[in-house]
Amino acid sequence: MNLSVKVGDLYLKTPIICASGTFGLADELKDLVDYSAIGAVVSKTITLKPQAGNPPPRIYELPAGVINSIGLENPGIDLFIKEKLKKFVSLPTKHIVSVGGFEDKEYIICVEKLESFNKIDAFEINLSCPNIKLKKLISCDAKHTLKLLRSLRKLTKKPIIAKITAEVTDIVEIAKAIYDAGADAVSLVNTFFALAINIETKKTYLGNVYGGYSGLAIKPIALYKVWKIAKNIDIPIIGGGGIKEAKDAIEFILAGAVAISLGTINLTEPNKAVEILEGMKDYMKRKNIKDIKNLRGGLIV
Repeated sequence: MNLSVKVGDLYLKTPIICASGTFGLADELKDLVDYSAIGAVVSKTITLKPQAGNPPPRIYELPAGVINSIGLENPGIDLFIKEKLKKFVSLPTKHIVSVGGFEDKEYIICVEKLESFNKIDAFEINLSCPNIKLKKLISCDAKHTLKLLRSLRKLTKKPIIAKITAEVTDIVEIAKAIYDAGADAVSLVNTFFALAINIETKKTYLGNVYGGYSGLAIKPIALYKVWKIAKNIDIPIIGGGGIKEAKDAIEFILAGAVAISLGTINLTEPNKAVEILEGMKDYMKRKNIKDIKNLRGGLIV
């Protein structure tokens, strides 16, 4: 059976992508992971200048998920290229570099600096990190999203994947802006703004007060957002949010996703992709589905 997929012009041997921020910056997990099950790995988000990240504590665990407030901690684009990029592109899978910024020009400079590296297979443009101090996330504004992605589209022929927030009034409007800008795919969802309070101290559990909530609890919301875009905009979707088992991944494919993204589960089970891929194969065999493309968008309503 065929489980390979294409996200725009990006060919993936499997539909499983390991999400930014959960798989390290370079090759930290190389000795723990069987990459034969992974279609691509997304680097931790890289910004123009080094970022120390938010004050600790940065992670708070809940029964059905995790709130994190890392804050785009990274060495900056120049040090990433000098010390990390070679290790990242040596991984035996496809390589997607996540780019972030605090102003449009920072995204532009980062993409310009990375464009010439042949082993970078695609860019993920992080328009939705909840853990940085911005008046408004870029992907909450369709016009801003369109403007920035059009600027980046002029700089590269590599696939551009827009990572967006689901915390918007009209997710379809944002997806249309991504499509109109000429981007190749949309990735959703990013984490949801969240807060946890210690009632004894009357303080929050995170040093940054709030953070981004991910994990099993957000899956139904993420599924709805994927389905909403898929039935309205003809653009490849990478769907994720709370995927823990093969069943969860199949739900996203049925909702219309081309590929799926593993995030929070990587923090505790970094080799989970193997089990999920085998479970997807078992399902397809049981349903006599020879190509995963025939499963996509198969939700009956």
